[in-house]
Amino acid sequence: MSSQAILDTMAKVVALLAFLLFCWADSKDLVFQPSSMIATGPRIKAYLLGNIKDISLNVRTVFPSKLTGSIDPPSCAAEETLWNVTTEVVGMNALQVNMKLNKSLHLCGDNETDCCPKPLCVLETLQLSACVGNTVKASLLIQVKIHAHLISANPGSANQTIIPNQVYEPLGSCPCDLTPQTCDIRCCCDKDCSPEELKLFELHCFPGPFGGQLPPVPDYQCSAQREDSPDWFPFLCVISPPENNPYLGLFYNGDKITPKPRPSFQMPVLSAPVFNIYKQGNPIFTMDDQLFTIPQMAIGHCVSNAPVAFLENFSFKCLNLLDSCPTDFPLQTRPSDLRVQVNNGQGGDVTVEVRDESIGDLSNFLSNADITPDGGLVCKNVTLALDYTFYWKGNLITNITVIRSVGTVVLNGRVKLTTRYSAVFLTRDYVGDSNSGNPGYQVGKPVIAGIKRTENNTFSVQRTSLNLWKPVRDGLCSTAEKQPVLFALNSTSGCLLLVSLQNLTQCELLRDTVGSMQANLITATYAAKSGNPDSETEADWIKISYGNSSTSKGDGEGSCSGIPSHIHINIWSLVNETTEGNAQRMIQAVQVQSTLSTWTLDCGGGDFAPCADPAEAEMFEVTSSVTFIDIPVRTGPPKTRFQINFTEYDCDKNDVCWPQLAFPLTKYYSGEPHSQALAKGLILVFFFIAAAVLGTPWRQIRQAWNNSSRTVIEDS
Repeated sequence: MSSQAILDTMAKVVALLAFLLFCWADSKDLVFQPSSMIATGPRIKAYLLGNIKDISLNVRTVFPSKLTGSIDPPSCAAEETLWNVTTEVVGMNALQVNMKLNKSLHLCGDNETDCCPKPLCVLETLQLSACVGNTVKASLLIQVKIHAHLISANPGSANQTIIPNQVYEPLGSCPCDLTPQTCDIRCCCDKDCSPEELKLFELHCFPGPFGGQLPPVPDYQCSAQREDSPDWFPFLCVISPPENNPYLGLFYNGDKITPKPRPSFQMPVLSAPVFNIYKQGNPIFTMDDQLFTIPQMAIGHCVSNAPVAFLENFSFKCLNLLDSCPTDFPLQTRPSDLRVQVNNGQGGDVTVEVRDESIGDLSNFLSNADITPDGGLVCKNVTLALDYTFYWKGNLITNITVIRSVGTVVLNGRVKLTTRYSAVFLTRDYVGDSNSGNPGYQVGKPVIAGIKRTENNTFSVQRTSLNLWKPVRDGLCSTAEKQPVLFALNSTSGCLLLVSLQNLTQCELLRDTVGSMQANLITATYAAKSGNPDSETEADWIKISYGNSSTSKGDGEGSCSGIPSHIHINIWSLVNETTEGNAQRMIQAVQVQSTLSTWTLDCGGGDFAPCADPAEAEMFEVTSSVTFIDIPVRTGPPKTRFQINFTEYDCDKNDVCWPQLAFPLTKYYSGEPHSQALAKGLILVFFFIAAAVLGTPWRQIRQAWNNSSRTVIEDS
């Protein structure tokens, strides 16, 4: 509620009270205002209006009759209750009555009396009587229903939030629980979901730890023993604590922080991190240890003060709705505010150089507005763009420039203003190309493509990207934008093209128009194999193959065939090497294929307008898609027919694996190098043979042999 609404409400209450006091100023009757009350707290306030001379107040507890449900008539008899009554004269004929509960409202502990034995602490009906002598002049019926106050047993730690060790315990036991006190769809661990809501999506829950579902215990764990487990299971199972799991530290993001007690309405002041030199991704700081910020897009919204990361280029557009001239940053800036002293990364400072640029044509910045300066509200020097250029060398920022683009905006009502903000890091006077991996592609990074240059005879590629449709606003192709193809992410998108009967009479022109639209998505002729290719190394690039699914053309009346309405990109990738234990994904082949279709106006359903009116248009889909295909990795020569059919000794197809009988001596044991395992195994065999030769059974055999030999000699 706004402050003006609160003041209006208070004025009405005061006026109503003044009116009531005026009405009862000369009256000899007494009356309580309000006439009945429902109290839920320990304090009650009421007014007694009329002739308040020689008035006494009595409070008692009343009970409704079990037969009739009625309450006994008011009485002036005094009765002891839990309520203290005080009065205050607020006028010649008005008395303010205050009642306060004389009882503690916290739940009872051990050996406590002045407390609440249960959560519903007070439940009673009070009767407040105004008496003159023994005569009741007015009465007020109050229904009291007060609950106990739930107070923490350890209030001293109420201002501290103890975060457990995030290395071994996830910060959130239910990561998909994003909305408090609301059931998140497909989040089966959300405690806010009722059993009825869970039944709606219990078969489609988010898998894995992000859905709150921990992976099942592996069969080889000792804790996974079942009733049907074999007898030897306890001797060969693996003992591993539950903290040692594949998701160790998945939600870990820094050390735990115990905040200091402070008022909840104050934001905590975080100290700036200490650093020696800039590294890629580190935030840039000013000389007063504050983050250097530029307006950017974050989570779908424009943020006026977003930090800038070292060597991270960006370019964003922000949409602003204007119905008056802006007066605040970033739509109104001064050169002096932009001349910030920035820490260069080695303790020195770099001052931002500001260059102004005046823009006269605002057609690229304004929409649904009259861009002519005639009439309307004129807003001068509106900041339309801030383009920053950072010059760097090694880990040092050498210079910073910003081009401030300003213009005059004429407001005829509410207009939409699109502003632009960008940052580019330059070294040796050229823009460093952003990579998508080192060397293998990273999932979610743009696929790098290029166009072969023809200036000289050497191989050189100018970087570009493979694009898909990105529909915006109304979804029409005339307003659609392009978005890059992201590695390992399959996608399908498109836009709508308005086609009339008149367009379908010029099929060749329609085919060329749609074909040129699709060709603008992909202009590259080469694709990079790795995420950090060299523009002048031909081995780092592969040629893109183009083709059509069909070439037939059969135009008819009111229809056109051979329209390249769909373009599909197939990308084959392969894991062909490992760097520092991490698999590197490379692109092996790229194919771009156009699907030709026939467009015919649909006049069914009673809508004959597109077929009757040559200018009436119908929407047709122009689509694009990409599919990533993984090439399986071969780890050895192909198997022979004998190896494929003879599976007696195949450990992957049999419950009994004979080659694993001598486990430490075979290739199946990978706990240590095979040479060491073989040496240790032979030593064990030697000790076994020595123990057998020198042990008790062998001595008995030798003794029996000697006895038999001695007997033979004596007989002879």
